[in-house]
Amino acid sequence: MREIIRAPHSGFCFGVKQAIEKAEREAEASENIIYSFGPLIHNSGVTDELEKKGVHIIESLDGITPGSKVIVRSHGIGKWFYDEADEKGITVIDATCPYVKRIHNLVAEAYKKGKTVVIVGDANHPEVKGINGWCEDSAIILSEPAEIKADDIFIVAQTTIRKDMFDSVVKSIRKNNENVSVENTICSATSKRQEGCKQTAENVDVMLVIGDKKSSNTKKLYEIASKYCNNTFFVDDIGNLPLKEVEKYNRIGLAAGASTPENAIKEVTANMSENITREESMLDYMEEIEKSLRLPRSGELVTGKIHQVTDKEIIVNLGCKKDGVIPFNEITIEGDQKLTDLFKEGDEITAKVLKTDDGDGTILLSKKKLEASEHWEEINKAFEDKSLIDVNVVRQVNGGVIATYKEVQGFIPLSQLSDKFVENPAEFVGQTLTVKVSRVDPRRGKAVFSHKARLLEEKQKALEEIWNSINVGDIVEGKVMRFTDYGAFVDIGGVDGLLHISEISWGKLKHPQEALEIGQTINVKILSMNTEKGKVSLGLKQTIPEPWTVIDENYQVGQVVKGKVVQIKEYGCFVELEPGLDGLVHISEVSHKRVTNINDELSVGDIVEAKILDIDKERKRISLSIKETLDEAPEDAQTEATEAEEATEE
Repeated sequence: MREIIRAPHSGFCFGVKQAIEKAEREAEASENIIYSFGPLIHNSGVTDELEKKGVHIIESLDGITPGSKVIVRSHGIGKWFYDEADEKGITVIDATCPYVKRIHNLVAEAYKKGKTVVIVGDANHPEVKGINGWCEDSAIILSEPAEIKADDIFIVAQTTIRKDMFDSVVKSIRKNNENVSVENTICSATSKRQEGCKQTAENVDVMLVIGDKKSSNTKKLYEIASKYCNNTFFVDDIGNLPLKEVEKYNRIGLAAGASTPENAIKEVTANMSENITREESMLDYMEEIEKSLRLPRSGELVTGKIHQVTDKEIIVNLGCKKDGVIPFNEITIEGDQKLTDLFKEGDEITAKVLKTDDGDGTILLSKKKLEASEHWEEINKAFEDKSLIDVNVVRQVNGGVIATYKEVQGFIPLSQLSDKFVENPAEFVGQTLTVKVSRVDPRRGKAVFSHKARLLEEKQKALEEIWNSINVGDIVEGKVMRFTDYGAFVDIGGVDGLLHISEISWGKLKHPQEALEIGQTINVKILSMNTEKGKVSLGLKQTIPEPWTVIDENYQVGQVVKGKVVQIKEYGCFVELEPGLDGLVHISEVSHKRVTNINDELSVGDIVEAKILDIDKERKRISLSIKETLDEAPEDAQTEATEAEEATEE
């Protein structure tokens, strides 16, 4: 039987639907012509219908009279358009997709801050041109990895591009640049549509992608479908529907771009259904005739309609010369249930043939055997596919527990109950566990399950996702887990990275606990990665500016500052103003009085005030004076006065 499967999220996206609805409302409410700056969507059928309703496409504002209304399509447009429309007295009806509008705001803000804007997408696509118009057409537009170098880079994406393309471009830029900020602006609807197309293409015999060939997102769907299904066709018109090719296959997949209207999808579906099922109806009829003339064989699965239900048995019309009978003991019954409570005349039922003649001229059937057979098949398939199933733990036995999958019992060894040591397996009784099938033998009725394998697989998958999500240069949040003499280990979402003591602070530390606490949440920069060895090097000090790079912003000559004495020498002492920034107080600048031994005046750890005398940025030296912050001592003032008086008398 042929089956038509429509990919999830096919057809109009929110932005396109909104633009068309706005255009139709404005056209209906206005007696004058409504203009669309470029086609609202890349679908000639839709734009032709809008033209009939009074929405005319223009490519410039030249000649448009003041007071006219112009619709900005969902792709969006640059800032220049709004400025020009305002100058000419033209009313703008903004139907820009909200996702695209957000990109405009992000790019405008980044450009204002002096960042180099990079747009990942098709340079000729109207959406990309519109985004570029919010940074005065200064953006670098890339559709593949490239080597670029800039001080401060801001990256956004065309909403309809493939995520793998975006990721590869971002990775290539990060290789050569440290200061890179990224906004993944791929539309979630686009991602879902592409994922839905992929999943459908993987599971069908032939794939039809419906939409206009001018549509960028539809072309991307065609590329994705072609990758996962060898028999993929682009249908841009009902006249191009490849019926002869489609008739060869049983599972037919459909996908449609964001600019494809629902009526186009329904038209293709209806056309296929009408033409394909005609042939199938004749084949089904012949099959029914053949079926009625033969009796089913033992072990065969049969489906029929219930003719009669009693407390003891079910009589089934199988469409052949004999009826089938399912005795009470061949049906799964719970508690005090009766057959008449569960089944009704006219219901369709499937069972397994036990005997073609039970001695009374009927075919003996079993519902239990069918269920058990089906369940064993499901378990076997899960084993072959390495997929997961849910089982119920019913009791503890020596060496593990017994768990049931529907009507089938299996064994979970103690070692396979968890990825941790299990002291009491009885705790698992009554639980539903998601397991992998490690062994299966339907003939002997044996199945072995593993909950541990599933848990380890999940951990490994989560770990891989983490490794794929981080890159050198990223600033990530982490939690301080433990200390060593040489640094701290920080959990960055499942991966432990080493924060070396030299990378914690711009100043010198004897131990990481001088700056950090266990359990503390911090932002760190990824300095290096080794996926093979599972090692990540982190930096904390790199998340804040190195003091000397912002010295002019924070310190000036003549400024009075506070600091801690960190080192004393014969010629003076060093005062830490902040981690990584020390200043020298020469011994002559400690006090107004003569100081011969600085240890008599200061100790390591003292907090002092000092005045900045000089800042030498080239040599990275700061000269400080403590005495300049002190009042002149009275005896010193008297000495100076006496010396001045004596000099006058002479």
